[in-house]
Amino acid sequence: MESESESGAAADTPPLETLSFHGDEEIIEVVELDPGPPDPADDLAQEMEDVDFEEEEEEEEGNEEGWVLEPQEGVVSSMEGPDDSEVTFVLHSASVFCVSLDPKTNTLAVTGGEDDKAFVWRLSDGELLFECAGHKDSVTCAGFSHDSTLVATGDMSGLLKVWQVDTKEEVWSFEAGDLEWMEWHPRAPVLLAGTADGNTWMWKVPNGDCKTFQGPNCPATCGRVLPDGKRAVVGYEDGTIRIWDLKQGNPIHVLKGTEGHQGPLTCVAANQDGSLILTGSVDCQAKLVSATTGKVVGVFRPETVASQPNLGEGEESESNSVESLGFCSVMPLAAVGYLDGTLAIYDLSTQTLRHQCQHQSGIVQLLWEAGTAVVYTCSLDGVVRLWDARTGRLLTDYRGHTAEILDFALSKDASLVVTTSGDHKAKVFCVQRPDR
Repeated sequence: MESESESGAAADTPPLETLSFHGDEEIIEVVELDPGPPDPADDLAQEMEDVDFEEEEEEEEGNEEGWVLEPQEGVVSSMEGPDDSEVTFVLHSASVFCVSLDPKTNTLAVTGGEDDKAFVWRLSDGELLFECAGHKDSVTCAGFSHDSTLVATGDMSGLLKVWQVDTKEEVWSFEAGDLEWMEWHPRAPVLLAGTADGNTWMWKVPNGDCKTFQGPNCPATCGRVLPDGKRAVVGYEDGTIRIWDLKQGNPIHVLKGTEGHQGPLTCVAANQDGSLILTGSVDCQAKLVSATTGKVVGVFRPETVASQPNLGEGEESESNSVESLGFCSVMPLAAVGYLDGTLAIYDLSTQTLRHQCQHQSGIVQLLWEAGTAVVYTCSLDGVVRLWDARTGRLLTDYRGHTAEILDFALSKDASLVVTTSGDHKAKVFCVQRPDR
């Protein structure tokens, strides 16, 4: 339900072509990053034979199923005013750490939690499809393969498991070191993960062909496969950043010292065509890196942090850090979320701070809506917020959790937000936007 002020804000939003960025200056050129046609049949496919990297045609977006809100086992339909959610999934018995949606249809979710359990369930009514059984530690990573046929789960001890979604059968497992992150390749049944020993692993699933990328002798804290599928960017606890060639197995670029961060990396992101990378760290800096040259082309730091007096070593990391970041797909903007609750919107073309949007508590994660300048945040106060990055205004928020939100996912058409929380629940929110 939008307020009058929110609807007025939406109505007053200037069109993109006349949007004022700096006083009287208007945008006269919006930089559009053309991803160009990817070349899935690259050398990586030759290295890991029988892997089909061909992009499949996207199915029509949206779910034609209606909402089924009748209570079932493991699901509670929200009937009370303070809870904006449509469906609540309650089969977890402890904090729910992670959530991912199946990329093909956006009708299934997988969640993992502190109860050492992971579940695959249906968004429309919360029906449990199957449990990803066998973990003996907190499940901190979970996700579907690019074609939604496989689902992977990983726990803190480093046990990774993969299931065939249609048969609900486990088809692969592997025990690596203590798990830091896990991600599917964007075009192939290839799974990547980073571990506390500094290694990045890559497996072809289900046959298990394996390759490792050895980093420094410290945890590989975050990673992301670049859109071309040929490279991956990995951040490490010592502040270094490596861009890996997935076929050759060697680092194309290494950023360390002043080029890297002065503390452990927390997050990495890439723009649509993979030409630019954003990295975030507990040193409160976000660095813009050219994926082609490996050079830092910009450093972002919110004014509230930059104006603080110099603190002793370690003090700043306790008070603030970069928790999440990402690129807008339609405007030259980037968003950075901080532990102190600041959402900073930066103009990439001028490398200046556009807006600071303050939250009541720390930001856990942010996501850009595809095709718009709307950014979603979830925070430790248990609220999901939608922000117009052009104006810095809050569009709406969604409430219902009784503890911090720990992860969230957004459907492709931005009609659904799925959240997980320390209240042992996962929730599905139906997004109603006044501006569409």
